[in-house]
Amino acid sequence: MKPPANSVSRRRLVLGAGAAAVLGLGGWAAQPVSAAAQPARTRLRLIGESRFAHRLQFQGTTVGGLSGIDYDAANDRYYLVSDDGSNINPARFYTARIALDMNGLGPAELLGVTALRPADDGTYAATLRGVQAPDPEAIRWRPGSQTLLWTSEGHALTGVAPELCESRLDGTLVRSFTLPAMFDFHLTRGPRINLNLEGLALSLDGNRAWIAMENAMRQDGPPPTVQAAGGPCRFTQLDLASGQILRQIAYMPDAIPRAPVAPATQADNGVVEILMLDADRMLVLERAYMAGWGPQAGNSLRLYLIDTRQGSDTLATPVLRAGAYRAVDKTLIADFSAFTGPGPGRRLERLDNTEGLAWGPVLPNGNRSLVFISDDNFSSRQISQWLAFEFLD
Repeated sequence: MKPPANSVSRRRLVLGAGAAAVLGLGGWAAQPVSAAAQPARTRLRLIGESRFAHRLQFQGTTVGGLSGIDYDAANDRYYLVSDDGSNINPARFYTARIALDMNGLGPAELLGVTALRPADDGTYAATLRGVQAPDPEAIRWRPGSQTLLWTSEGHALTGVAPELCESRLDGTLVRSFTLPAMFDFHLTRGPRINLNLEGLALSLDGNRAWIAMENAMRQDGPPPTVQAAGGPCRFTQLDLASGQILRQIAYMPDAIPRAPVAPATQADNGVVEILMLDADRMLVLERAYMAGWGPQAGNSLRLYLIDTRQGSDTLATPVLRAGAYRAVDKTLIADFSAFTGPGPGRRLERLDNTEGLAWGPVLPNGNRSLVFISDDNFSSRQISQWLAFEFLD
């Protein structure tokens, strides 16, 4: 998602304040907690961070807007999608490599850039033969088919609906999946502008995918406020072979954790990425922004665990009114404020507009690494930040 036009970026960075960088560890039996509560135990240990230079030039493109990431373990490379939307360069994804071990994260090395292409093998400029360029947000690597899945938020003003697409490694389009009519833009129902298909998760067997809304659809409830959690975000599961929509669940995003710092007024929160932990359990990343200056402003990141078997199937429910459905429970497993600011051990100076989340390589001790990437919106006030953690089972 990008900030509204002619507004101060909602992802402006500030120094954070937090507790210890590494908290205690515990089991999955913890009960769901409120957004305001700190987790008794977290499953993340900070390994390190790395950054791309601002507006780095690479193979004729400007690097930035990195809103999605995934890892190809067989070739030890990452796929990074830019949400540029063809404003600076044609819609594209990058390949990269970065050294990661138990104790640190090295500098990221870009390996290549590939333009996302329509089926006729053109390129997406601002317009192409009357077809609006996509607005990519999330990306997933399919090892079995050697293809990439990616989402686009669409264009509300032109009526181009959000999409889930599949492309070859040369960027050419394989197919665009047919989504339910509820994803079409309308004045009083459907997705909100820049608050729709933000998250994408692939099942471990590669046969199914989940797509996640950043905020509630218009008919389902309001965006989060400082005082109240937002309306339910719809997470929708598809069978990738047939394209059939299988089911849908509802997820309740937190209230905005803090008020913006006066005189600023802009603040928001929403789901920015999802990732399968196993066949049924999913990690959900919420990112909030509070405008202003000082330690109370800036970005907030929280990582939750849900079980997709919970909650009612909302696919046939046109409006998610209270009492008409049951949302999934969620358990907070990491509040990233614990890793920022002064304190003992390895610390982060700041958090940015983190939107990408992926499993990285397996670490020498057998635990998995978890890698995050931030979308700098091509702003000099922001950074393209890699974060790496050890995920502690």
